Amino acid sequence: MLYRGDFVYTEELSDLRICRDHLLAVDTTGHISHFDHASTTLSRSLLSNEPDDQIVLIPSGSFVLPTFCDLHLHAPQFLYQGTGLHLPLMEWLNEYAFKAEESLDQDADLARLVYTRLGERLIENGTGAVLLFGTIKEETNLILAETMQRIGIRAFIGKLSMDISTRPTYVEPAHSESIASARSFIDRMKALTSHLPDHARLVEPVLTPRFVPTCSDALLRGLGELAEQTGIRVQSHLAEARDQMKAVQETRGMTDLEVFERARLMTARTIQAHCTYLSPEELSRLAQHGTAIAHCPLSNAYFSARQFVLREALDRGVRVGLGTDVAGGYSIDVMGAMRWAVGVSRLLEGARLERSGWQASGAKDREIDAAIGTRGVHVDWKEALYLGTRGGALALGLGSGVFKIGAPFDAQQIRLFNPSIPPGGTAGTGPLDFFDPGSFHLSPEVVEKWWCLGDTRNRTGMWIQGGRLFG
Repeated sequence: MLYRGDFVYTEELSDLRICRDHLLAVDTTGHISHFDHASTTLSRSLLSNEPDDQIVLIPSGSFVLPTFCDLHLHAPQFLYQGTGLHLPLMEWLNEYAFKAEESLDQDADLARLVYTRLGERLIENGTGAVLLFGTIKEETNLILAETMQRIGIRAFIGKLSMDISTRPTYVEPAHSESIASARSFIDRMKALTSHLPDHARLVEPVLTPRFVPTCSDALLRGLGELAEQTGIRVQSHLAEARDQMKAVQETRGMTDLEVFERARLMTARTIQAHCTYLSPEELSRLAQHGTAIAHCPLSNAYFSARQFVLREALDRGVRVGLGTDVAGGYSIDVMGAMRWAVGVSRLLEGARLERSGWQASGAKDREIDAAIGTRGVHVDWKEALYLGTRGGALALGLGSGVFKIGAPFDAQQIRLFNPSIPPGGTAGTGPLDFFDPGSFHLSPEVVEKWWCLGDTRNRTGMWIQGGRLFG
């Protein structure tokens, strides 16, 4: 299959690449086999030898972008998305999260309904890969995996491991049973896609200790051993909120980072969400481990008194992607996460400048100010676009997020305006307005306009592993 038109992607932070009138070829396994300007000799040869019905022309006023990657989303919490955000974290978990998760574990039909709609919403919002927290019960997580595989989304499925809970009916009975269930889930997930060729296997299991307050030391050690034995990825929450940090310190006598390190769960195949309370030295430890961070700026604004210093993490070599954190975050849209990431960084930069003539408010503030110096902590929209595409893909070990030979064709088509509008008129799809579309030229400013204002109305097509999901 051939695609001709304008392509946009970011291979590195702030490295926005606008490839005008390029030709992209996709092979039978869904990988990119050619990407170059349409005027090259090889491009012209491919175009002349391909049947017309195998050539997709991206119209003027549209471009193709890699799909988004969501590094942190609680699938069962989609049930009550957009409610209950008035409570602090630990109370919110008891009042909303545990109840919703348990209800899906008790009702397979409800789970199928919720997860099918979740998948549809992810596609609607351009998310092609997602790292999911599930529930405790194996069967419910298999429903989640089956649904995502059928719908066509790359999904990393985390069966929760938790042998401690404030809700007596929503907990695993012992650490040994929790570990056995995690091992069983890995085997059943592998069996789920064993009949498919490698490139068609879109779902993978992930070891998922919920967070330190719900996991005994014995459980965490067992999961660390299982991760070493199987090479399966690990996800959890780290240094998220003051009440959570206090609970860990009181029960373990150390930070949750130290707890995870002792269990050998901080590895290059680990993704930790939030990390708002990590010091610069602790961020450096994550970089040494190779552990990635799922930055969730929206939910952090609700549940953490301290915001994640994204620039400091990036400067210290930590791999970072973005997470929506539904339902701690009320929006499933990665575009919202990108915008929040930039906005929060601007607020942090403003606070830093205000502090420059005053004494920093705490020890960690002083550490951060000393580490950053005068270079600032804000990030820009191009960097956020990288985090929402390539950055998240790299954290998950995926080759997507770029248009390069050998990468899977995971892409979305964005329409800025309808090119049939006559010159001199106004045009624009959805919330966008262009006052002279006849002189349209895809530029960084135009992409920025979409980044700031665009929504689902601008998305007119999507492909995962070369397979068209819509459009």
